[in-house]
Amino acid sequence: MHSPLSLFLIRFSFFFIFFILLFSNQTQQTTLISPVSKDKHTNLFTLSVYLKTPLRPTKLLLDLSFLFPWTVCGDTATYNSSSYHYIDCDETFCEYLGFGNPSLLCQDCYNSNLTSSHCLSPATMVCASYPANPVTNAGDVGYVLVDTLALPGLSRSTHYGQLVSLSNYTFSCAPSYLVKGLPKGVTGLAALGRSKLSVQAQFGSALSTSHSLAICFPGSSESTGVVFFGTHGPYFVFSKSNKIDLSKNLTYTPLIHNPIGITYDFLISPPYNEYYIGLTSIRVNGQHAPINASLLTINKENGFGGTKIATRTPYTLLEPSIYKAFTELFIKEASSSSFNLTVTNPVKPFKVCYSAKGLMVTKKGPKVPIIDFVLDRENVVWRIMGANSMVRVKNKKVDLWCLGFMDGGVKEKTSIVMGGKQLEENLVQFDVESNRLGFFSLLTSHHSLSCADFKVTDFAKHIK
Repeated sequence: MHSPLSLFLIRFSFFFIFFILLFSNQTQQTTLISPVSKDKHTNLFTLSVYLKTPLRPTKLLLDLSFLFPWTVCGDTATYNSSSYHYIDCDETFCEYLGFGNPSLLCQDCYNSNLTSSHCLSPATMVCASYPANPVTNAGDVGYVLVDTLALPGLSRSTHYGQLVSLSNYTFSCAPSYLVKGLPKGVTGLAALGRSKLSVQAQFGSALSTSHSLAICFPGSSESTGVVFFGTHGPYFVFSKSNKIDLSKNLTYTPLIHNPIGITYDFLISPPYNEYYIGLTSIRVNGQHAPINASLLTINKENGFGGTKIATRTPYTLLEPSIYKAFTELFIKEASSSSFNLTVTNPVKPFKVCYSAKGLMVTKKGPKVPIIDFVLDRENVVWRIMGANSMVRVKNKKVDLWCLGFMDGGVKEKTSIVMGGKQLEENLVQFDVESNRLGFFSLLTSHHSLSCADFKVTDFAKHIK
């Protein structure tokens, strides 16, 4: 028999442990956010973070495909931090880190031009890396570095909390020329793919939170979107006096694995790093485009075919025969009595354009045939309306609306690469734990919402 005192102590101990675990669980549910911006010159998306010691606002390219993050740090003028360090060469550990080519895992850091007491002799070997620019495909040899990265936390009351720091953020040092072709002010790349080196995976492992993320892609350079790290929801937008949780309105489709990774000049990327979905057909105005169905599946031997989501291209890329069938059907449906549109002389890089004069525009964009990306054999549809299918080209000479889809050419191994224009004002959740993708298409068509309604301020917007 326990005495009353001992029973009290047992119960007290139980509830003490319970509340400790409950508090621990709440801290583990930390939701982090990062502002997303669209560059008006390149139409690429950027992600804002805090990097280095002391922490500095930093603008990075938002990328859904690359294996690991990298930052320009070729000299002390471009990278000045009191907390960074190299990783000593241990080939087994360097290979485990996964920064590229297993045939060359370490290199001498003596000539890296980075001021470090660690690299005082030519014999100092550290883990090597192979950063690349996914837009230009330029690549080079670099070094693996560790430093501090921080993102704003988000409390349950939707107010921004204090910065949450990751002191062992692991990334690649890259030469400054690798940012050529990227938005101005960008000094590196934020890898948001499915690898263990992605930004969300590194924070998730450190905080014991989800490795999933959700992104609202802004539709203009004047707007700001957001990335949610470490949570499957809620995702609150603010519509006038209402607060709406968009996580409850997502449509889901499975993520598909491609067994063959990407190969750059210096980098061999492992498979399964990109986000593929099971597109089975394309409809225009309800009519199916005549597409070779075999192009929509992934060839397990060479990794060709299929459909993936990528931000490295501003517009969706289509395999040449798919592009031909799709554009011919679009032109046919646009000329029907429902639209009465006639193609006009196009402007580069577009091939299908219409005069803006007389073309009705609503909150869903210009009134043109609706495009449906049919997923899971008719069960799920990603609807693309005029705001996501058409691009306004207006200058002193022309005023046009052009179809924002491109011929991907014969060198693109993926049949359909869903690009940035088709993602604008969409909320997309990459749920890696459940191996599925959730989406809420074109916020502006629902209660006139937009990514700006998440009320996120870009703290790196001043960087040019």
